[in-house]
Amino acid sequence: MLKKLIKFLSPAGKSHPHREGPQQVPAGEHALKPDKISKGARGVVDVLLDNGFQAYVVGGCVRDMLLNLHPKDFDVATDATPEQVSRLFRRSRIVGRRFRIVHVHMGREVIEVTTFRAGHGEGDQRNAVQSDQGMLLRDNVFGNILEDAMRRDFTVNALYYHPSDNTLLDYANGLEDIERRRLVIIGDPETRYREDPVRMLRAARFAAKLGFAISPETAAPIHSLAHLLGEIPPARLFDEVLKLFLSGSALATFRQLQDHNLAGQLFPQTQACIDGDETGFYQNFVEQALANSDKRIRNNQRVTPAFLLAALLWPPVVKEMARYQGRNETPAMAMQKAGGLVVSRQMERIAIPRRFSQPMREIWDLQLRLPKRYGNRAEHLVSLPRFRAAYDFLLLREQSGEDLDGVGHWWTRYQEADEQGRRNLVEALETPREGGKRKRKRRPRSKAPRDQPA
Repeated sequence: MLKKLIKFLSPAGKSHPHREGPQQVPAGEHALKPDKISKGARGVVDVLLDNGFQAYVVGGCVRDMLLNLHPKDFDVATDATPEQVSRLFRRSRIVGRRFRIVHVHMGREVIEVTTFRAGHGEGDQRNAVQSDQGMLLRDNVFGNILEDAMRRDFTVNALYYHPSDNTLLDYANGLEDIERRRLVIIGDPETRYREDPVRMLRAARFAAKLGFAISPETAAPIHSLAHLLGEIPPARLFDEVLKLFLSGSALATFRQLQDHNLAGQLFPQTQACIDGDETGFYQNFVEQALANSDKRIRNNQRVTPAFLLAALLWPPVVKEMARYQGRNETPAMAMQKAGGLVVSRQMERIAIPRRFSQPMREIWDLQLRLPKRYGNRAEHLVSLPRFRAAYDFLLLREQSGEDLDGVGHWWTRYQEADEQGRRNLVEALETPREGGKRKRKRRPRSKAPRDQPA
């Protein structure tokens, strides 16, 4: 597919991210076709063109189509300002402060429309604000398509497709980098990471998702600049974490994060447990959780952020729980305190909404209750809203090599059994033990009258 483009590439085989014009690949010389573009994206482009503006399908969706992947969504770039775009589409909304974009609703699709950007040095202080560390706090300086291409993060994302005439524009040798399966940042890597440290996470995510190698020059500053992620608002990092681990390549992404000193910036407690564990159990547990999530996504099964975060934070919960039990706390109280402490510390890095943190803690709490299956407890536990997630979590622990005395297998059989079979399974747990003697049940103590001391 991409070999058709070789004659359009630089003979020297080197990337030229600052060229004055694009490589233009005409219709018939590339694998893209207008019918591969979503109906909503084509509609947005057509409306903008009909009103005298430039408009292109741009970025990751073009890259993914060239790689025979299915884009999750489609983005459009234009020379129309956000206000001009919003006036053209009744169902649209301007969002963002750092960089304003327009969300255009076309049926069930949401098309993200961005205005061509220029270098932040070209604008005034109202439109471009930079911190002392070089981070862009506001970046609403608009420019032309060439300037916009140079403001994009990676060369493979500086690709512009015109569905009307089926032309592909490449401003930074992105086609060559796709052919070579490498990820190259546009401009000076350190400067670009300082402008927006999240680009380091995007490098790890794209490398994992696409199976690309990060070029040495692009990767070199990441390790030493990873601490800059601490300046990113926790709410934004939460959104990035969902992109990292819910795209179907979570395991590969986590390994990229660890290789580039980024995992400890997002989950410092978890990485500290992994680093201090000579047995390798914690690393194996987290990797098994991520591998299972990838498998579910490939099978079009649901993966909840609560379950994923519960797995990622389980190592420090286990560590803190053991510490509290060493102070003679009951297991239940130790779990409560450990879970609260771990979540509180994690929130300093990543803002986990309560709709996820609460179920996450319920999954942890049920790990103590699932082994207690006697009498009517099993019937009650299986009826709880978080039972299925807690059961899956229990199986994950067993898959990772933890010895739970077959509790997970027992629960599997219990769920598959009919009513009589379930009773048999519970009764089998109450067979005589401890030298053949059945445990004596304590008689309930008679309650003292309320008006008298017990």
